[in-house]
Amino acid sequence: MYTNAVEMVEVSPRDGLQNEPALIPTEAKLDLIRQAIACGARRIEVTSFVNPRAVPQMADAEQVCEGIEPVEGVTYIGLVMNRRGAERAIATGKIGQLGAVSVSTDTFAMANQGQTSEGSVDAASQIIALAKHAGLTGQATIAASFGCPFEGEVSEDRILAMAEVLARAGAVEIGLADTIGVANPAHVARLVERVSKAISPLPVRVHFHNTRGTGLANVWAAIGAGARIVDASIGGLGGCPFAPGAAGNVATEDVVYMLERAEISTGLDLDRLIETNRWLAGIMQKELPAMVGKAGGFPQPQHNERKLP
Repeated sequence: MYTNAVEMVEVSPRDGLQNEPALIPTEAKLDLIRQAIACGARRIEVTSFVNPRAVPQMADAEQVCEGIEPVEGVTYIGLVMNRRGAERAIATGKIGQLGAVSVSTDTFAMANQGQTSEGSVDAASQIIALAKHAGLTGQATIAASFGCPFEGEVSEDRILAMAEVLARAGAVEIGLADTIGVANPAHVARLVERVSKAISPLPVRVHFHNTRGTGLANVWAAIGAGARIVDASIGGLGGCPFAPGAAGNVATEDVVYMLERAEISTGLDLDRLIETNRWLAGIMQKELPAMVGKAGGFPQPQHNERKLP
């Protein structure tokens, strides 16, 4: 069931940065967005409209939106948790898609959004309706689809039921997020296949963290099971402030290398991604987790010219 093309969503400006302790200047975030576009990104999660006291790194959401420029074919995504966040995102005039989040368990939903799991589904449905009313699109992500940091195992039937409700609410896609990086390829393949069948023809998007080193294997399993959209973060940065142990996202460079070598097109320029990795490492003042950022792409043949005497 492998495809010849996968759509990538670049999440480094939001999920990549939100858990970083040092505040990143707005202009650096704007530079990251511009560089992502130069790498070929056409869907970019640029910021989140949340309470700045809860996520200080995203306190400049409106300033980021003020600084981004419309680019033909590029959709800017704003993550929102409630009606107030949706209204803020819509008011910028720059956001083309609202990203709503529902959470699989009550304990995590309370920590993340101050409401129950069912409450988060209701809120996501309302956000999707607000997006449609404003002439935008709305997508929905189910956080902790493969395991919860507080309650452990999560029923696949629970995820399936949530996906069906969100699909009926009008989401353009349903995202399955491994928020704390506990998924394994067998679980991923099984759940993605079940959700894909349940919400067809809507697409499934996947969002993996590489906390335990299974991120790339999970991406591969998800695509084989029918997922057609993959979230990734340049450099492999990322984490959730409300999920203990949620380390970085799968790195855009690593995913692109794996898929392009397997002849699955991503539309992204790997060489430019590696350059952006090095630039971003300078901004963050640390080495980034992405493996391809360290090792580089596939080695090119070395042509040693021998001179005749």
